[in-house]
Amino acid sequence: MTALLERLLGRLPIGWLQLSHNRTRLAAAIAGVMFANILIFMQLGFMGALVDSVALPYKAMNADIIISGSDANTLADGSPLPRQRMFEALSAPGVASATPLYFGKMDWKQPDGSIRTLDVFGIDPSVRAFNNADIDAALDQLKLSDYAIVDRRTRNAPKGLFATIDNGQPYRFEVKGRTLTVNSTFTLGGGFTTDGYLVVSDQTFMKHFPSRVAGAPNHILVRIAPGADRSQVIAGLKAILPDYDSIVRTIEQAVTKDQAFQTTQRPVGIVFGFGILIGVLVGIVIVYQVLATDVADHIREYATFKAMGYPQRFFLGIVFEEAIILAILGFVPGVIISLLLYAFVSSVTGLPLAMSGSRAVYVLLGTITMCAISGAIATRRLARANPADLY
Repeated sequence: MTALLERLLGRLPIGWLQLSHNRTRLAAAIAGVMFANILIFMQLGFMGALVDSVALPYKAMNADIIISGSDANTLADGSPLPRQRMFEALSAPGVASATPLYFGKMDWKQPDGSIRTLDVFGIDPSVRAFNNADIDAALDQLKLSDYAIVDRRTRNAPKGLFATIDNGQPYRFEVKGRTLTVNSTFTLGGGFTTDGYLVVSDQTFMKHFPSRVAGAPNHILVRIAPGADRSQVIAGLKAILPDYDSIVRTIEQAVTKDQAFQTTQRPVGIVFGFGILIGVLVGIVIVYQVLATDVADHIREYATFKAMGYPQRFFLGIVFEEAIILAILGFVPGVIISLLLYAFVSSVTGLPLAMSGSRAVYVLLGTITMCAISGAIATRRLARANPADLY
């Protein structure tokens, strides 16, 4: 290691020699940086899972444009729309099809008494509302009253349930005095506000949500005609539909708005943001303590160099060398442990936790910056000190 650093730096790696001189302190420093990295990675992972899970149902929709209530921030909130808006949308130039989408939440009581929360989509089974082969294959079944298909990634469902359903054995459960029959599954994945998804026909939806009416869907999914310009179609829809109760957006715009709301307005997103900040502060404090202690332990040696005329940048170079070494040595085990934790949490919760290359690079650069800031703070005493006072 010493020889490698000497070749890279073109001088004796004083910083590395000082760090490695006290192996216990070095191990503690690496563990501290590793802990900060794991904390940051996990918070970023949860934030990324929140963002990705928000996008899952949107990406599954067979739509180019979504019309929602003007007060809608997410897929789950917002006032229902008059069904008339769908017929008005169909009259707009460039619109090929439009279908209503009903949304509700349902409690699924498990055999052990626990409750799973499902987001329920009510669709017209004669229209292809989702780009999902499993849902498409079950559309004829959904035409039957009180039939449903369930997301096989629903969290904490009875073990082997979905395999049993896929093997042709229907599963029945009761909701508010009515029995639902699940005879097929599809894959989507839960999020932070739901354990999974259920798809039913619009008629079945009305039976299980008696306060809702068919004339007031939550959203309208619009497909544009081949060759039509989406921006022109949106402009035409905005000209036709009243903005006091309707908002017209592309699917991508709706996803962006939903993600922004979830991460900046909802408590869970704000908590993850603070978690990232706390991880950075923890890393800065730990590295600062190590580097400040190291500077104090070698203050006489630094004083000698300073009396010999070495400039402040020389001392900064040594401390930055230590900071970068600590950053890299703490980052490597941190990212490995984080990968293992991602896999474990994803398998237990079903959340889409994944380590991207860009995230790893950004955290590494952030770790180096964090350690460099700590090093700069740790050398302030040297910058202000008189060499004669340091003996």
